[in-house]
Amino acid sequence: MGSLYSEYLSPSKVLEHYNYTKETLDTQESTSRWVALAVIVLICFTIVVENLMVLIAVARNSKFHSAMYLFLGNLAASDLLTGVAFVANTLLSGPVTLGLTPLEWFAREGSAFITLSASVFSLLAIAIERHVAIAKVKLYGSDKSCRMLLLIVASWLISLVLGGLPILGWNCLGHLEACSTVLPLYTKHYVLCVVTIFSVILLAIVALYVRIYCVVRSSHVDVTGPQTLALLKTVTIVLGVFIVCWLPAFSILLLDYACPVRSCPVLYKAHYFFAFATLNSLLNPVIYTWRSRDLRREVLRPLQCCRRAAGVQGRRGGTPGHRLLPLRSSSSLERGTHMPTSPTFLEGNTMV
Repeated sequence: MGSLYSEYLSPSKVLEHYNYTKETLDTQESTSRWVALAVIVLICFTIVVENLMVLIAVARNSKFHSAMYLFLGNLAASDLLTGVAFVANTLLSGPVTLGLTPLEWFAREGSAFITLSASVFSLLAIAIERHVAIAKVKLYGSDKSCRMLLLIVASWLISLVLGGLPILGWNCLGHLEACSTVLPLYTKHYVLCVVTIFSVILLAIVALYVRIYCVVRSSHVDVTGPQTLALLKTVTIVLGVFIVCWLPAFSILLLDYACPVRSCPVLYKAHYFFAFATLNSLLNPVIYTWRSRDLRREVLRPLQCCRRAAGVQGRRGGTPGHRLLPLRSSSSLERGTHMPTSPTFLEGNTMV
């Protein structure tokens, strides 16, 4: 075991691998790099705040404790951690990279792979939930909450294993000829394996949605109303945004596998492709709140409270103005009615 992991704390191994895979090493601290770093950190901070607001809204309102919202909350959690991981990755990149030990490098890159895996598995869980709820026409009750939580926990455990394989030994330390150009301490076969797994999962998700649309178009029961189509449209938008944002990064990783070392200069610009992929975590909360009026109200509740407090402060000492009404967590269509247990919601009320 000592011989297997003896190089993990070597301060020269990262430099050795980067020297082998890169034609030139960018170690210059330029103004443009600092500007780009500041922009990326600002974007990642926005990602963390957005997804944290979604998580708080889902957690504190029992109306959002259905299967669909639990899975969306899980996706928001993975997006939030993606923002944190990308900040760490950015701050530890450039000249700092060459001073890392392999253990620190594996932790930096592994965190990004873990959060990406969690996002993919969250999308798969949402697709399965939609298929069960619509194609199978089954309702999610409270007796299945444990099953949903177990599915979420299992997705994170699988993500941890998948992202942790390099640090457990599937790396190219001591085998420079097997190294990736984009990720110089990962083997090309590991990178290809991860991209293949994600691609298969995404194809399975697309197949599930095609199956759902076929059932909806051929069915004449109540589940095929406009509200169901609106719900499908939202989750399809989420999936489409994920594919658009991550397709360039997946493509560059496939090119990395096919290209011999130092033969594809575009691989040296891979960080731009991954920066573009991170926009997916920025857009997902926007999609949730744009498509769900109730979730939008709940997410914006803290801002509404601050605005109300500012209004009270501004009126202090003057004539009283109009009193702001408290924000309701449910729409007027649901007042006086019981909360439905079905994951299908009314159009114009809650659409996710």
